Amino acid sequence: MDPSDPGPHDAARRDARPLTRRDLLVGLGSASSAAALALAGASGAEAAARAHRIPAPAPVPAQTLNFNQGWRFGGAYRPGSEQPGYGLGGFRSVTLPHTVVRLGWGGWNPATWEGLWIYRKRFTPPATPGARIFLKFDGVMTDASVYLNGTLLARHQGGFLPFSVELTSALIAGVNDLGVVVDGRLLDTPPQGSPFGAGAIDYLTPAGIHRDVTLHVLPASFVSDVFAKPLNVLTAPELRCAVSVDSARRPHNRVTVTVELRDGARTVAHTSRSVRLAPGTHQVELTLAGLRGIELWSPSRPKLYTVRTTIHGADIDPHVHELRTGFREAVFELDGFYLNGERLEIFGLNRHELFPYVGFAAPPRLQAQDAVLLKNQLNVNMVRCSHYPQHPAFLDACDALGLMVWEEPPGWEYVGDHNFQAILLQNIHDMIVRDRNRPSVIVWGTRLDESTSLPTLDGEARAMAYALDGTRQTSGAMNTQSTVNWAEDVFAYDDYNSVDGNAQIAPPVPGVPYLISEAVGAVTGPPLYRWFDPSTTLATQARLHAQVHDQARATPASAGVIGWAAIDYASLLSGPRNWENLRWPGVMDTFRVPKPGAALYRSQLSPQTAAVIIPAFYWDFGPNSPTTGPGPGSLLFTNCEELEIYVNGALLTTATPDLTDYGHLAYPPVLADLTVDGTTRPELEVIGYVNGVATASLKMSADTTRDRLWLGLDTSGLYADGTDATRATFRALDAYGNQRPYVTGEVALSLSGPAVLVGDNPFPLGFYGGVGGVFLRSQVNRPGRVTLRASHPTLGSASAHLQVIRAPTAAL
Repeated sequence: MDPSDPGPHDAARRDARPLTRRDLLVGLGSASSAAALALAGASGAEAAARAHRIPAPAPVPAQTLNFNQGWRFGGAYRPGSEQPGYGLGGFRSVTLPHTVVRLGWGGWNPATWEGLWIYRKRFTPPATPGARIFLKFDGVMTDASVYLNGTLLARHQGGFLPFSVELTSALIAGVNDLGVVVDGRLLDTPPQGSPFGAGAIDYLTPAGIHRDVTLHVLPASFVSDVFAKPLNVLTAPELRCAVSVDSARRPHNRVTVTVELRDGARTVAHTSRSVRLAPGTHQVELTLAGLRGIELWSPSRPKLYTVRTTIHGADIDPHVHELRTGFREAVFELDGFYLNGERLEIFGLNRHELFPYVGFAAPPRLQAQDAVLLKNQLNVNMVRCSHYPQHPAFLDACDALGLMVWEEPPGWEYVGDHNFQAILLQNIHDMIVRDRNRPSVIVWGTRLDESTSLPTLDGEARAMAYALDGTRQTSGAMNTQSTVNWAEDVFAYDDYNSVDGNAQIAPPVPGVPYLISEAVGAVTGPPLYRWFDPSTTLATQARLHAQVHDQARATPASAGVIGWAAIDYASLLSGPRNWENLRWPGVMDTFRVPKPGAALYRSQLSPQTAAVIIPAFYWDFGPNSPTTGPGPGSLLFTNCEELEIYVNGALLTTATPDLTDYGHLAYPPVLADLTVDGTTRPELEVIGYVNGVATASLKMSADTTRDRLWLGLDTSGLYADGTDATRATFRALDAYGNQRPYVTGEVALSLSGPAVLVGDNPFPLGFYGGVGGVFLRSQVNRPGRVTLRASHPTLGSASAHLQVIRAPTAAL
């Protein structure tokens, strides 16, 4: 089928009236109006209905079922292929999350996914009389039309936010046939819409059902949402809860709504309210006041509580809803950022969610691992989710680890037409409702990244954030320092200013809270930071990041810096700053391996936690490196107080942190003259001292005959659900475990056991630069031991193992 041909989902598009801004803003008041009606006294009609009440059926047990398994993917959509009578002979079995085309580690081509695609699944719903059945999609790229037994039930626009479809009335006894038509074309939907196509967007958007799908079995009346708003957390903590109840029961029911605040198994506080429910969605307000002994959430101690909400009554099935939240106060002031009343310097990075081979379709384990890397390897306290709402599992990990979050809607510069802006407002609404209970989210980006100021649109978005939440400030990254038509709470500036090859941040905009939302990677400095680029280039990346953070810390009016960027990502943008359709500004590469440019971030931790010495150079004397070594001004990032540097066992120099150029950093780097005679293939040893005691050491070898291949997995176990996956990385290392970038040849991989290798095999290790990776994905209901082996013609071989165990959750 030609992508321009209309399909059945296009008919739905023609029939649906575009969502307007007024629709969204008016809708904000509908819940409170419904709540007022629900809390009114029973009418005579209600009493009469109660007198003729039908006895209640057996209780409906609420269930959430994994719905990722058993899908069939038919490739390009063909007319009628969403219908039950269309045979599945040309469809192949897939497990979600899924991308419609195979992707490499680089070289992605949007033309391969810009079309219409068809997914099908046949299933028998749980036999639960009286239940309501919902299908929840966490994300489909970009638009989705959902059919059940040939009938169009819903259409959703946008790829980064969840939507639910009630199946109850459309289900039939026995086997049901679900069809999902995915529209991967460039649409008038954020972040797309630009007439200049995919090359005008900062990041690529491969099509597919790229996040989890779950089936929810619920009673006729259930808790559909809870907003647990912490208030007065520093003085008299309380929790104001807005409980949304969706009821399909007739006649009206009197129910009790109970909210508990729990710390593990302990109930901290609880309250209840009795209300009457009519069919529809209603909001019930409850407050837990006078809370005592509340621990505050922070990056150093991310304390989380559980809010358990229950509805029960004489003639309804009980339902329990749980969420996690935390108590914290996060405020940007004129003199910086304050968390829980104390000034905290923001030390952050921007993150793109794209992964090699799978695009956005990385499962929860991989998503959560990114948060672990950011917090525990790179030591940042904040991440900006650029430029879209990111995976729930990533944000769950941010909550649990204590990683603060800036969250913003999908988009980049382009603000589109009326239809685009209406969908944008819907995205902002859905983003806030999804994530407003998260203590990690400290600011809403309510205007698109580096977009033109549109006072009406920006004002409506900001008003929506205040109405739906009201506990967080709003912002939006700017590429100018103009406050004309600007009315956010925090002025965020993408600062790529430089002088003579050095970063030189601009003075803050006076009179407004100020944050640097991007710096270094996109514009400042060399165009590319690849593994095989010169050692001096990679050292420059580390130096520039150190400069911007040092300068921001020296500026009291600046809240800090969120550097660009954490991870390399797929894009067609930026010409000379693009290689293999990847942008390379990350301090980690696309496989999440820290580059020398990450050295600044890796060194900013207390030596009591771990003393470190991290070079921002290669110790290499081959044809791609100078024979005299890294030379003067070589950067060693460390949290030690003094370094002794030895070459071939002889003391070369003693050096201390550079307090002149980097004196505002917690742990400034050391600059040393590492000019040596490389013809002897010398060994380097660096010993670090804290309080006069040797606490860290670094050894580097120039002898390439001792180099080896290293292979590692992020986890030792997977669940046998066909979705779970882990990263496997392999690297060329010297005798002491340091990166050897200038290698040749390929890595061949072999896999045994119940897992699937996702990635390039063999992998072009020399072409990429001495680093590579793949993913190992489990298989459905196949537990067992898995072994991955990697081999290279000169570096030798390595192996790694994991165990696949039974999945803990039920699947349908």
